[in-house]
Amino acid sequence: MISASSFGGLEFLVAGPAVGAALLPLLRDSRRVTQAAIGLASAVLAVSIWMWVDVVSADGAYVWQSNASWIAALDVHWRLGVDDLSAPLVVLTALLTWCCLVALLKRAPDCGGTSALVGLILVIEAGSIGTFVALDLVLFFVLFEVVLIPMWFVIAAWGDPHDEPGRRRAASRFLVVTVTGSALMLVAFLLLRSELGTFDLAALTERARVIESDRQILIAVLLMVGFGAKIPMWPLHFWLPDAHSKAPTVGSVLLAGVLLKLGTYGLLRFWYDVVPVGALEVAPYLGALGVVGIVYGALACLAQPDLKRLIAYSSVGHMGFVALAISTMTPQGLAAANFANVAHGVITALLFFVVGAVKDRVGDSGFGVIGRGLYARSPHLAAVLAVAAVASLGLPGLAGFWGEMLTMLAAYSPHPDLPQTTYLVFMVLAGLGVVLTTVYFVVAVRKVCQGVPASDAVTDVEADEWVAWLPLVALTVLLGLAPMVMLWSADVVAALPVTP
Repeated sequence: MISASSFGGLEFLVAGPAVGAALLPLLRDSRRVTQAAIGLASAVLAVSIWMWVDVVSADGAYVWQSNASWIAALDVHWRLGVDDLSAPLVVLTALLTWCCLVALLKRAPDCGGTSALVGLILVIEAGSIGTFVALDLVLFFVLFEVVLIPMWFVIAAWGDPHDEPGRRRAASRFLVVTVTGSALMLVAFLLLRSELGTFDLAALTERARVIESDRQILIAVLLMVGFGAKIPMWPLHFWLPDAHSKAPTVGSVLLAGVLLKLGTYGLLRFWYDVVPVGALEVAPYLGALGVVGIVYGALACLAQPDLKRLIAYSSVGHMGFVALAISTMTPQGLAAANFANVAHGVITALLFFVVGAVKDRVGDSGFGVIGRGLYARSPHLAAVLAVAAVASLGLPGLAGFWGEMLTMLAAYSPHPDLPQTTYLVFMVLAGLGVVLTTVYFVVAVRKVCQGVPASDAVTDVEADEWVAWLPLVALTVLLGLAPMVMLWSADVVAALPVTP
């Protein structure tokens, strides 16, 4: 039996890329495959934006819901729905997939076949969007896992062409850590099923408070560690720098912009809606780990001799802000975490695109190889790098500012049952992290962009690169100047004026 007022929209967002991944490589010619994939991704992006408009008008309620029996014996359903928490992440996934496919049209990695890479990117898109809209725990878990093997192949087969063993080690470490986290997440889901008798997320939300406090705490801990491996939360971050440094540019874009968001989305969805009582007991530990990640990530960036690894480590710090915001357990924290999620996805994807372009031109991303004077050698490329860097450090007027500011405001006024003084300390340490972030990005821009050119001219930004990058530049500015694009929910708006 199938029941839905708008059956088909979300199914297209999930099944469209999946079917495309299976059929488009049959065209054989890699250019035709990529062009067809761009057309499909354009349709997915258009539908996702239409979906977001419907979510805005619904003011926080689920829209486009569908419900079909999948495994009747286990009471597992193909149930989908999207709300104000998941809609921005669906649009972000669709946009970054489109940008990656446009980039592949002329700039595919040297190793591996382009058609197969296009297919894997479409599978990652299908699994990621499906995770964001799944309303059944088993379906959520299956789609959550769908993205892991394709990303392993993207890193292992299309990564650094000069270090095949290194890229395979990085891909395997990514897979082992995230699969281990997934196992803990599955245990938490099975405990929820045993306690409440259903896999349905909406029903779990309604019945959650009947779970005993001790059991809620256990489930909250399992979810924190399970999703934390994907975020990645310090100290589970160790797989991330190597995965980014060995991945191709499109792999790094999707890893930072989409896959890390699966972990933070899972915490937001389940901690806030399903086990809020247990999460309150565990939240200070998540906040502490987030703050350590902020400071550690910034200090690690200061020590990096390679621009791509610097950006990889910066993700540890930025996702630490998201973890801190989640840990406040307030509407302000939820708004801050989701805004910072999207802002990080847009800005860091742009950074990886630009660094990938620099690496393609000079052969490496090490500061010593890139040299100085990029403003003189390639002014437009340097300008985009500088804009992305200052956006990432939180310059007012750009997207990164609001995620950091809202996070610190939420830490200033956390849930009343949380230790207020502890969170004030967290806020101060997060502020220190902002200062350190400013330092390492300013230093990086000075090393690469300023000074007397130390080597030959570098080809400037070309037309296909502008097409792939300009949507991210525009969105970085739009979210910075008009943050209400994301902060429109009535509940969130009412909660934004934070008081001590």
